[in-house]
Amino acid sequence: MKILNGTTEANKILNSLKKEIKERNITPILAVFVVGENKASKIYIENKKKKGLQIGINVKVFKFPPLVNQKTIIEKIKELNNSSAIDGIIVQLPLPESFNTDKIISTIDPKKDVDGFHKENLKLLERKIQEPYLYPVLPQAIYFILKKNRENLKESKVTALVNSDIFGRTLKMYFKRKGIKVKYLKEKKEERLKESDIIISAKGEIGLIKEADIKKGAALIDAGFNRDKSGNITGDIDRKSVERKASFLTPVPGGTGPLTVAFLLKNTYLANINND
Repeated sequence: MKILNGTTEANKILNSLKKEIKERNITPILAVFVVGENKASKIYIENKKKKGLQIGINVKVFKFPPLVNQKTIIEKIKELNNSSAIDGIIVQLPLPESFNTDKIISTIDPKKDVDGFHKENLKLLERKIQEPYLYPVLPQAIYFILKKNRENLKESKVTALVNSDIFGRTLKMYFKRKGIKVKYLKEKKEERLKESDIIISAKGEIGLIKEADIKKGAALIDAGFNRDKSGNITGDIDRKSVERKASFLTPVPGGTGPLTVAFLLKNTYLANINND
């Protein structure tokens, strides 16, 4: 089984961005909204700040307590929509269950939606009438890896395990635009997985995918994020279990994560230069 590390490719993207940002003499600014103290979100945000600093993008974090009123979040997003100083806005998911995630994301100006989840961006993505303002970042990262390492993607049977409909829909639409059919599931279905050429897992459940769940030669994209009992970061796929059957696997950490951050910062840069 081949292990695909996304760090090298992510660094190529970031180095190119750093050069362009320096040549243009600009400082793009990304606003990140985070509610509560989710451990995975904290790590993601620190990575975004670190990589942003390295290439000349300022990442501003707006933290809110778990019991914050949803209206407060929406009002702050509207304020930043109208600020010429802010180029991109993202809401770190997951939000508390009491929040209407779709409503909050739809408040973001589509031209500042650097995560690519806004309904207007998704409409453009689905209809293929024109290019979306900004492409969704995690689907970009997943497609980037598959395109470089797997042939005959359009003929492949692709299954994604997800923890939210909004991500599932976005992933499905992005891949459809590339001519690839994706079936997304919120619950594991062994019979579907065993028939799949490509499995994408973004559930956030340790050991969700094991050897018995996959076919020989399956390509595995692990976009899950968990901490085991020892505090170590791990994904959804049991690496030791699948290594005899899978053709390749993206590791956690170091697989889709670095590329997702790179594409997010690239979107922030694009938002800056296109919205002047």
